[in-house]
Amino acid sequence: MQGGRIMTAIHDRIKNYRNRLHLSQEYVAKFLGINRASYTQMENGKRKVTAEDVSKLSELFGVTADAILSDNKMSKPATVFARSFEKLDENDQAEIMNLIKFKEQMKMQRS
Repeated sequence: MQGGRIMTAIHDRIKNYRNRLHLSQEYVAKFLGINRASYTQMENGKRKVTAEDVSKLSELFGVTADAILSDNKMSKPATVFARSFEKLDENDQAEIMNLIKFKEQMKMQRS
C-alpha cells in the first residue's frame, strides 16, 4: 500500500484502461501486433509486458508510460480523443466533426 491505496499490478492497469475506453481485447491485440490469446495472457499476468508493449499501450490509451508502469491517473477522455483525432486524415476528421454536430443537434431537440 502506498498513501493508503492498494497498488494494482501492471496487467490489471492495462485491463482497466482498456475497459475504460471500451476497447476489445482483439482491437488492442491488433494494435500491438500480437494475437488475442497473447494479449489475454498479458491481461491475466501470464505474459510479460515488454517496453515496446508499454510504449504502444500508452499511445493507444492516451496515458504516459509511467501511468501504465505505476498507479497514476488516466488522461482525460478529451486528451485521448485529441491525440487520436490528430492522426486521422482530413476526410475522417470532417466525418467525426459532422457526427459531433449531429449529436449536439439531437441533444438540443431532446431538451
